[in-house]
Amino acid sequence: MLDLPLPSADDIGLPPAIGPLLSHYLPGLIAFRRDIHKHPELSYEEYRTTDRIVTALEAVGLNPVRFSATGCYVDVGRGPVMVGLRADIDALPIQENTGLSYASVNEGVMHACGHDLHTTIMVGVAQVLSDLHRSSPFAGTVRVVFQPAEEKLPGGALTIIEQNVLDGVPRMFALHCEPKVDVGHVGTRIGAITSASDTVRIELSGRGGHTSRPHLTEDLVYAMSQIAVNVPAVLSRRIDVRSGVAVVWGQFHAGVAPNAIPVSGFMAGTMRCLDAEAWHQAGGLLDEVVEQVAAPYGVTVDLEHIRGVPPVVNGETETTLLEIAARAELGEDSVMLVEQSMGGEDFAWFLQHVPGAMMRLGTRAPGGPTYDLHQSDYAPQEEAINCGVQVMASTALRAIRLRVRELHDTANSTPVE
Repeated sequence: MLDLPLPSADDIGLPPAIGPLLSHYLPGLIAFRRDIHKHPELSYEEYRTTDRIVTALEAVGLNPVRFSATGCYVDVGRGPVMVGLRADIDALPIQENTGLSYASVNEGVMHACGHDLHTTIMVGVAQVLSDLHRSSPFAGTVRVVFQPAEEKLPGGALTIIEQNVLDGVPRMFALHCEPKVDVGHVGTRIGAITSASDTVRIELSGRGGHTSRPHLTEDLVYAMSQIAVNVPAVLSRRIDVRSGVAVVWGQFHAGVAPNAIPVSGFMAGTMRCLDAEAWHQAGGLLDEVVEQVAAPYGVTVDLEHIRGVPPVVNGETETTLLEIAARAELGEDSVMLVEQSMGGEDFAWFLQHVPGAMMRLGTRAPGGPTYDLHQSDYAPQEEAINCGVQVMASTALRAIRLRVRELHDTANSTPVE
């Protein structure tokens, strides 16, 4: 990225307010969101969702381009790509328990992470910007990306990056629902805003036997318990504690009877880390530590360590653009500092290639309940759609103006001898 001072509202000009342009589209966007919420699809299975996105974009005269399987992107504007925006479109294998009239009709599948809102917001951004460009053309192109399989590590971002979706894109922006923040507010953070995340699966086997004679067996359950307790403990002493390495187990299965030591068992969990460098270090250590902890018990260990995603690291310039846009659209008090999430996000892969930032979009009703993501009762407020479109569309317009200034400054700079 060019070494330029941070932007201010004066530096990048004042684009038109998005709110007044959006009212025409809001009823259709709410209906669109309810439709894809009712028909959620898992990672790499988002065929209907992709069709609905394409139809909505074509209805306003845009020409979306499908990826090789699911997902698509669309360019709005004319000229070189000045900014990219990304939405994720997949759902989770969770049975919905919201009681909504438009609850999922797909058994065991639910938009429990708010990707239906992410998708709807970016459809709205494309529609509004297309309308604006027809009446007042802007000097550049906004690329809006609808990405599949964010929920499936290491993430669908990698598959579409391989399809050259980032060609010519100088910076990227994204948003994520935040159920702990009220509607009308957004959370930002310079630097890491999410964490690295891996999946760890371990299958163990050994001689089983009677619980009265553990010395004649390879006590598999005891070995599993030692791995569960000691692997996180050892890593916390081998990696800088400030990096926040955390191994947490979510699955633990072994045995069928209280007086029989089983011959096989399975355990699985995640390893999360606040720091990208420590994530790489911990990735190399984890396999070694598991083997060392299990070795005294004689069990056979089959470890599957699925490398996930690095942290999303927000750029200072891009975070500032988001904050300027949010204050302009939602009010001076609309921006708040959020803590770094321990959740993983494959938007991080985009930011390995270009600078960018992700914001947290408030979805809680003021004074209402605080839901949690990836839970069966997650019910974000639909007013967040309006807020999200306003901020992301305004950010895109400001990013175009900043990029034009960057290119102008570069073209007129005097080379240093």
